[in-house]
Amino acid sequence: QIRRQGGIQLLVDLLDHRMTEVHRSACGALRNLVYGKANDDNKIALKNCGGIPALVRLLRKTTDLEIRELVTGVLWNLSSCDALKMPIIQDALAVLTNAVIIPHSGWENSPLQDDHKIQLHSSQVLRNATGCLRNVSSAGEEARRRMRECDGLTDALLYVIQSALGSSEIDSKTVENCVCILRNLSYRLAAETSQGQQMGTDELDGLLCGDANGKDAESSGCWGKKKKKKKSQDQWDGVGPLPDCAEPPKGIQMLWHPSIVKPYLTLLSECSNPDTLEGAAGALQNLAAGSWKWSVYIRAAVRKEKGLPILVELLRIDNDRVVCAVATALRNMALDVRNKELIGKYAMRDLVHRLPGANNSNSSASKAMSDDTVTAICCTLHEVITKNMENAKALRDAGGIEKLVGISKSKGDKHSPKVVKAASQVLNSMWQYRDLRSLYKK
Repeated sequence: QIRRQGGIQLLVDLLDHRMTEVHRSACGALRNLVYGKANDDNKIALKNCGGIPALVRLLRKTTDLEIRELVTGVLWNLSSCDALKMPIIQDALAVLTNAVIIPHSGWENSPLQDDHKIQLHSSQVLRNATGCLRNVSSAGEEARRRMRECDGLTDALLYVIQSALGSSEIDSKTVENCVCILRNLSYRLAAETSQGQQMGTDELDGLLCGDANGKDAESSGCWGKKKKKKKSQDQWDGVGPLPDCAEPPKGIQMLWHPSIVKPYLTLLSECSNPDTLEGAAGALQNLAAGSWKWSVYIRAAVRKEKGLPILVELLRIDNDRVVCAVATALRNMALDVRNKELIGKYAMRDLVHRLPGANNSNSSASKAMSDDTVTAICCTLHEVITKNMENAKALRDAGGIEKLVGISKSKGDKHSPKVVKAASQVLNSMWQYRDLRSLYKK
């Protein structure tokens, strides 16, 4: 009704009024008018009246804390509408970063007293601004590119997380928002950043097959000549200083530098907010994907920081989305040969235990798992037994065959075709080990 009567335009016009009291009331009204999915038409109308630039102007000039909370609240509500994600990035990203996130994170003036930091973190303004950016960070490649290139954003988000570690803030909505933004910005880094694209295929081959012969490997200058005879897995195995890294990382480099592994693992071991756990596991999953040199380093760093047991333990948690993210992270960790051995040794029982079927004491818990999660666990098992016969044996010893056969026989009554196919692929890979067939037949 208010929209039809032209009320949104009138309220937007009042954002430039000379009186603070008017700003406060107009923002409050707008925030309520654009709350929730049901009001997406109001959100679009607000944008069409020039509402986003008007909110940004007000955020820039006001010092009133309550108005800053209201403005960032309106932007957070708007950001859930897909059609508004890019417009918010275009008009509001820089101001949200420079006027809210950087000053409130405490990153610029880090020698602040601790109590001051914590107060800042509990601020609603920071919570709203990170909530808004979390929503828009899921708007695709261009959105991620702009956010990665936004000066100080990554640094400040990480600073918020690091100052929250070991405090009661660790489970807060603000930390959850920051982790989820970083997870989204870590997606497809190798494909979408210049640093990722600079890596030639020669270097990639060297990393993947350990076949560093020929002059390409020598001239790439990435590892220096004396390392040439080593196998690819030893390029950086988590000990000693990192190659190619003289100075501490800053800005976009912080997203993929192995030093980011520690805060993520601390969150995974100390935090109890399931959305934050899912976000941190998802970030590690994104960073460890593929064959980029930094992905190789990240996988080694997770092993060095004793991260594998932390991930394995989270397989036992009673939250479907966390288990799914953790299983996929473990699958990517297993691309590293040494990690694969460790996961086969120490995670096999937990992975098999989470599969539905057979005499599960906790069959009720397993039944509740979504198809996506069961598929993720099958994909992890598949990666862990590929090129590793010991692990295939361990999968059999853990009772995996009965469960996988159960899933693949259930053709569609209990599980989706995707799950059935994933389970069948694991069985098919196990069958490739001829020496184990007699064991399996038992």
